[in-house]
Amino acid sequence: MWLPVLFLIIGISLGLLTNFQIPNAYTDYLSIAVLAAFDTLLGGIRSQLEGKFDDTVFITGFFFNVSLAAFLAFLGVQLGVDLYLAAVFAFGVRLFQNLAIIRRQIIDQKLLVKFRKK
Repeated sequence: MWLPVLFLIIGISLGLLTNFQIPNAYTDYLSIAVLAAFDTLLGGIRSQLEGKFDDTVFITGFFFNVSLAAFLAFLGVQLGVDLYLAAVFAFGVRLFQNLAIIRRQIIDQKLLVKFRKK
């Protein structure tokens, strides 16, 4: 559980402490890469709650998802098609699914604790 949280803290710290401006030409790439990274982060939290977290799977999944999303955005720009919207849709659906599963697992764990106390 500590690895996803560590990457989240590092990312937020770097974003707040630096005054780095992204050129407008790269905003589509960055936005889709951030969405893919956030999806991977929530997937890591979900797998930790399920007891199936693996550092190697998390790290490789993070870099693969971000690279694939950036490549889809690049390919779409080259073809003149908004191909990055497919990645936005796919990662968006997975993001909301992971959030729903995380929420259910946290609620179930709290209910189990309350049930065991009685």
